[in-house]
Amino acid sequence: MALERQDASQLQLEAVIGFNGHVISGLRVHPHREHLIYPLGSTIILKTIKDGKQEFLHGHTNNISCISVSKSGSYIASGQVNSMGFKAPIIIWDYEQRKEYAQLELHKAKVEALAFSPGEKYLVSLGGVDDDSIVVWNIETKQAICGSPASANSSGHCLTVQFSNTNDNVFVSAGRETYRVWELDLPNRKVRPKECQTSKLRRTVKCVEISEDDQFMFCGTTSGDIMKINMKQGLLTDCGPVKKKYNLGVNVLRVLKSGDLLVGSGSGTFSLCSSTSFATHKTVELEKGVTSIALRGEGQQFFVGTEASQMYRFSYDDFNPELISTSHSSAVNDVAICFGVSELFVTCSLEDIRLWHINKPKELLHITVPNMTCNCVDVMIDGHSIISAWNDGKIRVFAPQSGRLMIIIHDAHRMGVTAIAGTRDCKRIVSGGGEGQVRVWELLPHGHKLLETMKMHQAMVTCVTIKSNDKECVTASADGACIIWDLVRFTSLNMVISNTLFRSVCYHPEEYQIITSGTNRKISYWEVFDGSAIRDREGSQSGAINAMHISQDGRHFVTGGDDKMVKVWDYLEGEVTHVGIGHGGSITSIKLCCNNRTLISTSADGAILRWRFPHPPSSS
Repeated sequence: MALERQDASQLQLEAVIGFNGHVISGLRVHPHREHLIYPLGSTIILKTIKDGKQEFLHGHTNNISCISVSKSGSYIASGQVNSMGFKAPIIIWDYEQRKEYAQLELHKAKVEALAFSPGEKYLVSLGGVDDDSIVVWNIETKQAICGSPASANSSGHCLTVQFSNTNDNVFVSAGRETYRVWELDLPNRKVRPKECQTSKLRRTVKCVEISEDDQFMFCGTTSGDIMKINMKQGLLTDCGPVKKKYNLGVNVLRVLKSGDLLVGSGSGTFSLCSSTSFATHKTVELEKGVTSIALRGEGQQFFVGTEASQMYRFSYDDFNPELISTSHSSAVNDVAICFGVSELFVTCSLEDIRLWHINKPKELLHITVPNMTCNCVDVMIDGHSIISAWNDGKIRVFAPQSGRLMIIIHDAHRMGVTAIAGTRDCKRIVSGGGEGQVRVWELLPHGHKLLETMKMHQAMVTCVTIKSNDKECVTASADGACIIWDLVRFTSLNMVISNTLFRSVCYHPEEYQIITSGTNRKISYWEVFDGSAIRDREGSQSGAINAMHISQDGRHFVTGGDDKMVKVWDYLEGEVTHVGIGHGGSITSIKLCCNNRTLISTSADGAILRWRFPHPPSSS
């Protein structure tokens, strides 16, 4: 089988567009002040603040759930989620070497939070709701010292941990009705918790910060206020603000050298407030909830991450947000590269379409359709329009320069538009729907006209590919059939059937063969003339193959799917030549630039990855 070849080379990852804004405190600034550190899927990205250059740490097998950086910056720790019943590993990374230092496994299903001790002797880890245990690890020996249930009773659930700023033996934890100060008893290999008393106040704490002198712990709550607890006495000393609480709770806190607090709320409010009276000094409203606040140096500059997968830069003095990074905050459903211009590509997701420059991971255009999902997207070959398919059953055509809505086709498909492609003459659109119909539309100067509805598929149409002469097309469907259609007479010419849910289909550039992929994990070659099967290749050892694309010279094609691996294939040999590992979620779409130099892949975790395509274009 092709996958058992051991000589497949590593595909070179050039850039990643994306930021997982849902990981609480997932955005960090390295103590050397040169790099931003943040997770995306199963990858940790180190991004140079000055010029935006990226490095990648690969090692996790599933989405990263938490991250921590040691005080000197020598170590980065990251935890992940895993399937129920399986252990979720923690990886400690050597920052200077950019490689794995240790892998630690005790927690089940999820690692909720991590924190380094100030002297970098220990790492404390917290398991998720199915685990709810605290473990202290010795960094030098890479072994667990001791562990304990995180909460005192079954009604409590711990959500966060934080180490003391001055003492390697003291840390705190908090969550739903649990607030504890822990002391490490090293000779007896135990941790001893002290319950903090909050009188009648009952809160769920989402985040904890400790004052520089270790006198107080500040707890941000889901109720929108902040509890101030004396760590030595374990007593609540204050709680505020009393009147104007933070909407949707306090997600993240940071204590500045001045003693003031930076507060990020679930509604997007970002504030600077007093740690004594909780009075607000400055405030701004950002898009969606604030999930990360990362200080650079003494806090004169800081970076903020949000649930909208946006990053902002602030300075302490003017407190004005500078948007430095944007990306999709949910699954990227499709990617299309502008024909003949290997510098621009388009992606689509929940509520939006974005236009990107291939060498600069910065969006050029952002089109939003609230509360709708864009299932797929294509760019007309003349570059004058972006055509898009939406789950509300509409086809929307936008101008790529301004994002202006040029044409909207209402009720294009009854169960949502699930596949779309434009003809080379830019006069027609072929669309597929959730109900299985294939429709051909003519674009007019001031509107559109339905030319034909073709009804043979029995389930959702997943892919439409049009022949270069615009006279034929092939559609793939979840009913296990691919149909070749005559676009002149609007009849079916051939059908191929397989025991699979087809996800993708491509014409070979010479157009005498098609290749398909789907849930049976196979790459299949078929004759266009009579629909006969030529050969099958095992495309994946686990999961469906969701996307494929073929090079213009026909010598190679690329695939991606639920195994999260990008694969480059030799077309004639049917063998994998290169494998790319970097996605943390299932690969949803993949495209190869017409110059055969760049490959773009997208995934369900919101990531867009740019790879160096390893095979130069054919000279013939």
